[in-house]
Order: sequence, then structure tokens, then C-alpha cells
Amino acid sequence: MKRLVALTIAESGWLSTYQDLGRHNAEALGVPSGGAADQHSATVGNILVGNPRDAACIEIMGGRFSFVPDSDILIAVTGTPAEFTVAGCTAPLWTPTRVPAGAKVTISNAAEGVRSYLAVAGTIGSERFMGSCAPDARMGFGQKLSAGDTVTLKTANSGYSHAYFDQMLFRLPVPIPTISSGIWTVDVVEGPEMAATPGIRELMASSMYTVGGRSDHVGLRLDGPVLHPQGLGEIVSHGVPVGAIEIPHSDELIILGRYRTLTAGYPIVAFATTAAQSMLGQAGPGRRLTFNWVRQADAIRALRYREHELNVLEDAVRSAFTAAGLPMTVAAA
Repeated sequence: MKRLVALTIAESGWLSTYQDLGRHNAEALGVPSGGAADQHSATVGNILVGNPRDAACIEIMGGRFSFVPDSDILIAVTGTPAEFTVAGCTAPLWTPTRVPAGAKVTISNAAEGVRSYLAVAGTIGSERFMGSCAPDARMGFGQKLSAGDTVTLKTANSGYSHAYFDQMLFRLPVPIPTISSGIWTVDVVEGPEMAATPGIRELMASSMYTVGGRSDHVGLRLDGPVLHPQGLGEIVSHGVPVGAIEIPHSDELIILGRYRTLTAGYPIVAFATTAAQSMLGQAGPGRRLTFNWVRQADAIRALRYREHELNVLEDAVRSAFTAAGLPMTVAAA
């Protein structure tokens, strides 16, 4: 039997929004898909609490985020390394965690990356635009959370309790990405205008780039050495996918994100692989990046392995929840 739970937001961080994996088939209508910048973290968070992969969650960008539920709930916090406490006690990231009614949950001091994700077992009651709760400010759909707001949750899950232990006892095969303080390496494949930019492949492979302060949800602007295409003239505006690496008129590179415009006239010299895009969703200003050229077959292989890891985790969560008598909102395989 499902019940309604209220989560009262006490602190909303620098920017916290409702989020999911984005809109389906929206780009054919001229609307970006949007969705979580770090799709992997959002997906894993929902799997860990027994939700469908594309369920609504909360994306937290920096600062201090806290809330208090009025009933027991089951949550998971994923994304960048951060301090996560329940009622003042340290709780583990990337793990299903029971939160008793009235206990304050705090997520703060994000390190290395810029985004944390809060998944809650059940269905978050957020507004939707074209079937998704993902914000799109250009469409007047902000989805921003503020201190004092109440998040409503419909759930059949009342947490987990045991006669002798009060924490989750599951040991799950969670694919946790490495978010280090060092230089991040981004796998890329060739783009359509690479041949018209002699030396760009070698330059990108041997150089370091820094995420600039003008970066946003539309794209990462990278400061570093650039070569401009020769003899292309004016490029007719064409479709641009997520992960496209463009060379604008200025001396920089732009890696397009999930809120990019759908067409543009800048030359595209490379694409960040799909498996690498979640890592880029954690890159903030000052982050140093290098590029690693890979074959398309290797990029596909890496993506398939990532999907395999998610399937293994889903199976493990299903088995653990079934054994513990915990409800799941995702259908059984």
C-alpha cells in the first residue's frame, strides 16, 4: 500500500533541481532532451532504491543541501564525493540508506566533482514538461528547489529494519566511477571536420585543457591550444549531438552537454564518447582535462560494459530487496 511522505527542504545548496534522464523524442520537435548531467550517477541512485532508472530524483550542485522527512524513507546519494549524514551520523554514499521519520539528511562539502544525486524509493511528485521533470529554463520550466519547499513522495517503502541492526546489510556490486583530484582523461572519437583541421588530433592528444568559468549546462568551454579548420568557409547549420566537440571562432573548445542547441554551424572535430559524458557532467571550472583518441568499436565496447554493470546491479538489488521483503517500483525482469 502506497503512502504520501513529505520531505521538507531546510537548505537547498547553490542550485538544486528535480531531474531525471531527460525527454524522449523531444529533439524531433526542437527541444533538447536535457536530463541529468551525470546520467550514470542518477541511474545508479534510482537502481539502488528499487526505482526505474529514469525515475525523478534531485540533482544538487554544491553548497549544503538538507531535508527532513515526515515518515521513514529509503534513499541513496550518488555522484561526486561529499559528506552525507543522517541525524548527524555519517552515512555511506552509493548505498541504500534508511532514514527514520524526523531525521535530518545533509549533503555537503562536495569534492572534486560538482553534482550529487538524491534518489528516494517511490515516485517524487514533480511537475513534468513533455513527459520529463528535467528543467529547461528556456522553456520557462525551472524546477528549482528552495529552502522551505516541500517535496512530496508516493512510496510503498517504509525503509528497512532488523531486530539487531538499523542499517542496510546489502553488499551490492555498485559501479562507482573514480572522481579524482588529478587530471581527468576524456575518451573521444573523430568528428566530421577533423580532416579539415590538420594537426588537431595530435594537438588534442598532447595538450591539457582547463574548464573555463563560462561553462554551463549547455556546454563546457575549454581553455587550451586550438587549431582552426582550413578552407571550410561558412558551415551550413547542422545537427549537433550531445558530446560534440566544437571549435568556435574564439580560441577554445566547446564540449556540448544535454542542454545544447540542436543545430549549429561550428566545425565539429571530435565527439566525447557516451561512456565519458557522465564524467564530463562532474567537471567544474578549473578542472583539467586531457583527451584520449579511441576507435569507435572501443567506444561501443565501453558503453556495452557500462550497461552490463548496470544490469548486474539491477539483478543484485532485485534479489536483495526480494529477500528482505522490500517493495520495488521497477518491474521484475
